[in-house]
Amino acid sequence: MRVQYKIRRAAPLDLDRIVAIEVASFGREAYDCKLFAHFLRQCGDLFLVVERNRKICGYMVTCIRAGRSAFRAELVSVAVDPAKRAKGAASALLDSTLRRLRRRGVERINLVVRAGNRPALAFYEKYGFRRIRRVTRYYEDGADGIAMARPVISR
Repeated sequence: MRVQYKIRRAAPLDLDRIVAIEVASFGREAYDCKLFAHFLRQCGDLFLVVERNRKICGYMVTCIRAGRSAFRAELVSVAVDPAKRAKGAASALLDSTLRRLRRRGVERINLVVRAGNRPALAFYEKYGFRRIRRVTRYYEDGADGIAMARPVISR
């Protein structure tokens, strides 16, 4: 039986819980509340939270970028409470995000993931993301990232 989640747009009152999940997930590399407030203004209804039993257990931030010939989206950040992982919350977030992007006619979604984060790489590859290139010293601690992308609208 699959766990039921509610996906909704993030709100300013959610920021404390989002930051707590961020810190639990990324430690010293965590984004701060000011940056999340910026994303809330900048990315609008593509800053999503996932709830179970009325408690936020994860978030996903995606922003649309105007490209040369088509709209593209960037998956900026995603995290699920470590105690709630591997139960479908990230999948529910990504499914909802992809539906929202399709409705807007976005053609492609890009992201960068830490090169050593095997579970995240496997998750994105399961969703059809392909590795594009290695981004040397992408993270503040000097770690490399892997740029990945996938079409939003299936051809």
